[in-house]
Formats: sequence, structure tokens, C-alpha cells
Amino acid sequence: MEIAIGIVIGVLVGAGIGFVIFNNILKSKRTAILKEAEVEGETIKKDKILQAKEKFLSLKEEHEKNVNQRNQKLAERENKIKQKEKTLSQKIEETNRKDKEFKKAQSKLDKRLEVVTTKQDELEKLHAKQVKELEKLSGYSAEEAKAQLVEALKDEARTDAMAYIKEIQDEAKLNANRDAKKIVIQSIQRVAAEEAIQNSVSVFNIESDEMKGRIIGREGRNIRAIEAATGVEVIVDDTPEAIILSCFDPVRREIARLSLHQLVSDGRIHPARIEEVVAKTKKSLTEEIIETGKRTCIDLGIHGLHPELIKMVGRMKYRSSYGQNLLQHSREVANLCATMASELGLNPKVAKRAGLLHDIGKVPEDEPELPHAILGMKLAEKFGEKPDVCNAIGAHHDEIEMNTLVAPIVQVCDAISGARPGARREIVESYIQRIKDLENMALAYDGVNTAYAIQAGRELRVLVEADKISDKRSEELSFEISHKIQTEMTYPGQVKVTVIREKRSVAYAK
Repeated sequence: MEIAIGIVIGVLVGAGIGFVIFNNILKSKRTAILKEAEVEGETIKKDKILQAKEKFLSLKEEHEKNVNQRNQKLAERENKIKQKEKTLSQKIEETNRKDKEFKKAQSKLDKRLEVVTTKQDELEKLHAKQVKELEKLSGYSAEEAKAQLVEALKDEARTDAMAYIKEIQDEAKLNANRDAKKIVIQSIQRVAAEEAIQNSVSVFNIESDEMKGRIIGREGRNIRAIEAATGVEVIVDDTPEAIILSCFDPVRREIARLSLHQLVSDGRIHPARIEEVVAKTKKSLTEEIIETGKRTCIDLGIHGLHPELIKMVGRMKYRSSYGQNLLQHSREVANLCATMASELGLNPKVAKRAGLLHDIGKVPEDEPELPHAILGMKLAEKFGEKPDVCNAIGAHHDEIEMNTLVAPIVQVCDAISGARPGARREIVESYIQRIKDLENMALAYDGVNTAYAIQAGRELRVLVEADKISDKRSEELSFEISHKIQTEMTYPGQVKVTVIREKRSVAYAK
């Protein structure tokens, strides 16, 4: 027991001694670590201080640099301000000097103005005195003399202006006609032409006059049946081996001619047979009209036309205008339009389409009371034609305003096709009336002695009195008459106006 206690006591004493020793070791290490930390802290402190000093020095240097730059700019601005002040002071001195000079010059001008005013008053008095003396000498007042002078100047200016206008027009025509004639002539040369034909009657030839009796029938029942079925007047007269079919509708006249041909060839002529043959002929002719329209469109290269318009094109074959076949005329105009449009750089297909359809207003089945150009335009609009084509159709006789370049081409080509020699027949009465209108238009001017329309109305020769009309007035008169003819009359081609002035002196030796 004592031994165990001794051992425990020994252990405890050894542990205390070890603890003291360990504690002393820790204290020494702590002291060393603290010293090292103090040394390292001093080092870091010195480094930080050095860095702060360096940063402070750099900031100070940068600040001083900025201050120096600012001071330099301020100095430059001060120099500029001083220079401006110096310039302003110089300008002020110059302005003051000029102001003094201006005042001196103004005083001199005031003095001169007073002198001029005095002299002007004297001149006005002298002028008034001279005007009064001139009025006494001439017998005219100042206003009357001024009016006469103004009238004289007006006449002179009008004469000069007329001559100038005529010179400009001649020059413009010379330059424009060269290219226009070239295009028109090239277009005309490419188109074949046909002569005028009859348009209101057809002659049906028969082998013998015995057939006339069979066509008339018992108590005229056959001829009445033909007239009732076709709407055509059948004229059976003394003309040998011929029957005349009269009707203003060419389609009905063609139906009557074909029906008569079939009846005469068959030999059976009675009312029932007549109605049957006429019905078959109408059907076959309608098919032929449609086929003619299609063939025409194919020949001209026109596609997408409405079936009703194709039918109207085919009906043109049996219609004529002043003796000119309407279908041939429309084909001719279409080809001319395509040629002219190509020469002018426009779309030839649109021009050809408008040229073919420009007269469709002449072949409707109902024929309302409208100008054929307007009616044709409405029909083209109804059946889906483009606005360019519709406007060209409606404007080719100036019923509406032209909105496209195709419209004047169609108008010109229509005139070319209709006005060429041999294209159409002109009624004698209208021709004579146009000649009289030309002559009367020239005779309405003062100083005109006589007027003669020659060369089928394409030239007007005007003889004037030499005592009343001067040479300059002759030029003006020819211009005025030609302008009046152009604005008030309708005529094919052009009309040449020639004014003739001659002075004759006659004496007799007895």
C-alpha cells in the first residue's frame, strides 16, 4: 500500500516537473514567435509606409502636372482675351473714324440733294412747258400721244412675236417631222392595203330569170318569208340574172345571200324550207364569225382575248366603214401600231391589241346610242381589258383625254389607215361642203379678195388686196388661217395655206 502510494506520489511529482519544463519551453517559443512577429510587423510597416510615400509622391507629381497644364491653358486664354480686347479697341477706333467720315459725307450729300431737288423742280417746270408747247404744235394731248405710241408698239410687238413664233414652229417642225416621217413611212411600207368596197347592198347572181319567179313564190309568199326570216330587203327587178339584197347590217345580208345560194342549189323553195335553211345558215355563220376572230387573233399573235371580244372581231369581217372593210382596217391598224410602238421603244403587244380592238364599238349586236369609241371602251372594260388598252380605244377620236402613250399611236395609225388614197370613199356632199367651208373660212378675214380650195381640199390659195394687206400681214394671215383650220375642221392629211399678194399697175395709151 505504502509502495503504491509512493509510486503515485512519484508519478505526480514527475508530472509536475515535466509540466513546468514544458511550460517553460512554450514560454520561450512564444517569446521567440512574438519577437519574429514584431520584426516582421516592423518590416511590413516600413514597406507600407514606403509604398504610401511613393503613391503620395506620384499623386503629387500628377497633381502638379495637371495644375501646370491648367495654368498654361489659363495663360493662353488670357493672351487670347488680351488680343481680342486689343482687336476690339482697334475696331472701335476704326468705327469711330468711319462714323465721323460718314457724317461728313452725309452732310455733303444733303447739300447736293438740296441742289438736285432744286434742279429737278426746274427740269419739271421746263418739261411741263415743253409738253404744253408740243401739245400746241401737234394738236394732241399727252395722253392721246401716249395711247397712239402704245398702240404702235403693240402692233410692232405683235408682228415681231408672230414672226418669232412662226420661225420657232418652222424649226420645230423641221426637226420633228424628220423623225416622225421616217417612223410613219417605215410603218406604212410594212402594211398591205386594199381598195374601197360596197357596203350596203349585195348582188346575188342566178342562172336564169325563171328562178326569180320561184324565189318570189305564189303571191309573193317565198320572198316575204325570206325577208321575215333574215330581215333583209330582197329587190327583184329587171336586172338580168341578178337579185339585189339591201340591208345596212352586213351580217344579216350575208345570211340572206348564203341562204338564197343554198335554196337555189337545192331547188326546194317554200316558207318552211326557207326558215330551216336560214336557221342553219345563222348557226354556221356564227361559227364562222368566231373562227374568223380566233384566226385573226392567232395571225396577229394576240392571246387571252375574251370570247365575246373574239366574236366581235369576227363580226368586223362583214362590216365596212366608208367602203373600207372593218376587219382589214383593224388588222392594218394593229400592225401599224405594233411597228410604230417598236420604233418608239414601247410595248408592241399592247399597241397591237389596242389597234385591233379600237373599232369594236361599231359591231355590237344591240347598237346603243353612244359614240363607237366610248362604246368600244366600255365593252373592253366589261370584258377585262387593261386600262391602257381601254383608254386608247376611247380616246382615238378625242372623246376622252389620252392618259397613255399607246393612245396617240392608235389615233395616228387609224388616221394613216383611213386617210391613205383608195382606203375609203367620201360622200360627195360632205366633200363639197368641206371645200366650201375652207373657202368661206378664208373669205371671213378682212382684205381677202378670193379664196380657192384646190387639190381635193388639200391646198387653200388665198388672194388678198395689196392695198389693205402688207407683206408681214400676209405671213400672219397664212398662220392664222392654218391655225383656225386645224382647230375648227376635220380633214384627212394636211391642208397647205398659200397667201398671194401682188400689186398691179394698169395704164392705157390712147
